[in-house]
Amino acid sequence: MPQDIVYLNGNFLPVHEANVSVMDRGFLFGDGVYDVIPVYGGRAFRLEHHLQRLDLSLQGIRIANPLGHDQWADIFAALIQHNGGGDQSIYLQVTRGVAPTRDHSFPSAVQPTVFAMSTPLHESATAMQHGVAAVTVDDIRWKHCNIKAITLLPNVLMRQQALDAGAAEAILLRDGYATEGAASNLFIVRQGIVSTPPKSNLLLPGITRDLVVELCHANNIPCRETDIGEAELRSADELWVSSSTREVVPVIELDGKAVGDGRPGPLWQHVSALYIAYKQDFRAGKVH
Repeated sequence: MPQDIVYLNGNFLPVHEANVSVMDRGFLFGDGVYDVIPVYGGRAFRLEHHLQRLDLSLQGIRIANPLGHDQWADIFAALIQHNGGGDQSIYLQVTRGVAPTRDHSFPSAVQPTVFAMSTPLHESATAMQHGVAAVTVDDIRWKHCNIKAITLLPNVLMRQQALDAGAAEAILLRDGYATEGAASNLFIVRQGIVSTPPKSNLLLPGITRDLVVELCHANNIPCRETDIGEAELRSADELWVSSSTREVVPVIELDGKAVGDGRPGPLWQHVSALYIAYKQDFRAGKVH
């Protein structure tokens, strides 16, 4: 039977037995990074891409990766097995570790705290079939959004602002341009062309985002990475958001107004079918 088994600093143990010191810098300062990896058919999806992003996030906050990629893979495989296999979502977190005192400067000779857990992954059929609503909000975050940091309070506040407005996601605006969602990457379709903001320090380099771009290029769907102005966002024929656990979701309403004809669009249907086929090939071992 599946159990709530987590990994913490070299040990697999029940979640209720996993404890971290109150002096951990992740608790005191949000001094750490994380990643989320979907699991299909008992296998971590696009694992190497996620681990490369983890490397970059750790480099961004000057923490050496405490584990090699093979070690991470072994931990995830064991965690997936402990929790029953099938479709899951792995959450991993690395903080700078436990310091003897609370001081803003980096402590010396501390070991990073390494944590990972796995939960069942359930697809939202309603969101995929019927689409969701979104609202635009000012991007109130810092200027290192490419680091997948655990300091997510701005994202929490913006997502809650969307929920309070009866929407599923907040689309962030900075200096007249749309960057991404509060917990997702952004795509628009105008005149048959798929566009997504280019990678920069102002948005997270999404693994699902990259796969959507790859699938478009591989299937002759016009796709470009370019800045998206607010006017382009509001006049888009289609609008999508993507993330590792929600995959690619059509947005059919923005700030109370219909996107396109208010239904998931034809290009989203095409790309969604390609994404599902890619997942099926992954389950069958045809892609890695």
